[in-house]
Amino acid sequence: MWFKNFRPYRISDRLGLDADSLAQRLSARPFVPCRPAQPQSTGWVPALADTAEALVHAAGDYWMVRLGREDRLLPTTVVREEVANRINQIQVAESRKVYRKEKLQITDEVTQDLLPRAFTRTHSIEALISEREGWLWVNNASAAKGEELLSFLREAIGGLPAVLPITRKNPALIMSDWLLHNDLPAGFEFGTEADLAEPGEEGGVVRLRSMMIECDEVRAHIESGKQVERIGLEWQGRLSFVLGSDLVLRRLRFADQLVDAHAELKEDILAKRDADFLLMSETLAELWPELLTAFGGLEE
Repeated sequence: MWFKNFRPYRISDRLGLDADSLAQRLSARPFVPCRPAQPQSTGWVPALADTAEALVHAAGDYWMVRLGREDRLLPTTVVREEVANRINQIQVAESRKVYRKEKLQITDEVTQDLLPRAFTRTHSIEALISEREGWLWVNNASAAKGEELLSFLREAIGGLPAVLPITRKNPALIMSDWLLHNDLPAGFEFGTEADLAEPGEEGGVVRLRSMMIECDEVRAHIESGKQVERIGLEWQGRLSFVLGSDLVLRRLRFADQLVDAHAELKEDILAKRDADFLLMSETLAELWPELLTAFGGLEE
């Protein structure tokens, strides 16, 4: 339930839908497991948990959606070996060479023959929508996964004006100043890791782990021209995370007092996940404006 990552997208216009209307749109593309010869299948699954029913879970001003995907795992080495065996059989039986076009055809045949016997792997991508405030946050650090979820949302809604946020001030420069001057915005504390990089494709990278990063050694790297690409932070004793210059929050870790806040509901899993979701959403929605303010707000 508790997000591990936080990839932000700005929704420039109101969606013009309530949670029920969005759920109805998503129901046109429910998740269906892969058919025997199908390499992958993607669709919407119940948002709160597999045992729930609603494709959109609403709590307070926040909605959650979840995109499910199943992939058939067919290693290329297995396909390559079987293709080689079949080509060898043809060459021996017919005393002729197998050329590229026929090799491609054999590869397709082998793939279709092996797919029904392949193992499957399932995973899902969660997103938190604050429609009133105009934000969508994906629980995945990968840009590809974020765009995959957005693509399916656009298909369901008929368009989605979601873009990556751009702040007035360069996050890498601001985060570098934080370390250089040992000066963080109120409520924040340094964590124990950072990635520093020299500008340019050929620039070197310094990765700091499990150490006090507000020190002279780190400041010397910044004074030499390196910039902070990622930095570990703690906020109000409520959560810790690694903030990137791309404004993605990675490795979110919520404090025990938040995670255990609804322990009395442990016998009712859905009720607990509902309460945890609202608490998580309110916490992230409180943190996010403070980060944007630290970077000068959004560029108009």
